[in-house]
Amino acid sequence: MTEPTTQPEPGATSAVVVGGGIAGVSVAAELAGAGIEVTLVEAEDVLAHHTTGRSAAMYMPGYGNAVVRALTAASAADYEAMGVEAGTAILTPRTTVWVGGPEDLAALDALASGNDALRVAPVDEVLDLAAVLRPERVGGGLVDDAGSDIDVGLLHQTYVRRLTHAGGTIERSARVDAIGRAGGRWRVAAGERTWEADLLVDAAGAWADEVAALAGVAPVGLAPLRRTLFTSPVPDDVVPGPMVVDVLDRWYFRVDPGIALVSPADETPSPPCDARPEPIDIARALDAVNEVTTLGLRSVRNSWAGLRTFAPDRSPVAGPDPAVPGFVWSAGQGGYGIQMGPALARAAAALALGRPLPADVHLTPDQLSPTRFR
Repeated sequence: MTEPTTQPEPGATSAVVVGGGIAGVSVAAELAGAGIEVTLVEAEDVLAHHTTGRSAAMYMPGYGNAVVRALTAASAADYEAMGVEAGTAILTPRTTVWVGGPEDLAALDALASGNDALRVAPVDEVLDLAAVLRPERVGGGLVDDAGSDIDVGLLHQTYVRRLTHAGGTIERSARVDAIGRAGGRWRVAAGERTWEADLLVDAAGAWADEVAALAGVAPVGLAPLRRTLFTSPVPDDVVPGPMVVDVLDRWYFRVDPGIALVSPADETPSPPCDARPEPIDIARALDAVNEVTTLGLRSVRNSWAGLRTFAPDRSPVAGPDPAVPGFVWSAGQGGYGIQMGPALARAAAALALGRPLPADVHLTPDQLSPTRFR
């Protein structure tokens, strides 16, 4: 979709957005496109240093709960439009297959229930799509034909370009250490620098509850969970294939030429931090994927970890906090922040400016509001 074209609400003419990942740059770009004077502040010296830059980078319309799926579906047109804007596609088709063993048929049925993005696939089709799976370990599968790889770097850069083109500014190495209010406006301090604005948008990822606390806003109970990923060499004759996801969330992998991307799909509670992978999680994933495939993974080329930050109901938190004027949430994206990011940014910006949700976002404000936890 395109940037907002209507005028901002009276009284809201400026905003400080905290966080330079996809959540921050996207909502900042939407606000700037609506005529708001936007300053984005990022604690690190580079943008997207944490979770955004460590994603598995998949667009999977069948992934996540109903709220997440609605936002993901509404983001499809945004991706197409941004690809035209960038001069190259941001999404590259890659089928996603959820697979379960003969003992997991009930779990496959449960995942498929009410999820129109997934279709039931016979075992033969699953094995045809993902030939590296061991036949005896496949009892059934579900296919998401609309799955795609996401060029996360290009997506992020497109939003940065939109933000700066609309007159927004980006302040790096600006870790927020104090937030206050004076004269009905926010004062956001990072070291010796201070910015003032009508709106304060909390898009700080794993640190979002901490930023809220600095602003005197009640937390919503965000939980950062560590997710590990690594790459492992595979023989050159292994054919690239779909993203393959265990129906019980014990692992996932995808194969590209000469390399496999693997995760144990771990969700280890963590404080907000610069996450690092644990060897035991990598070893567990190697064993699990080798058990269900013929890949014979033996070594690790690269490994990394990121924090996926969830609200208690695993849906995002977006829009104004009614308890504190001018404070806006854009947090709790969990493991879906890239795939649903465009529609969530449009939704958060609309709500921040007192407007209805975009017509293609088939949700209610209450489904995104922080009030659902209070």
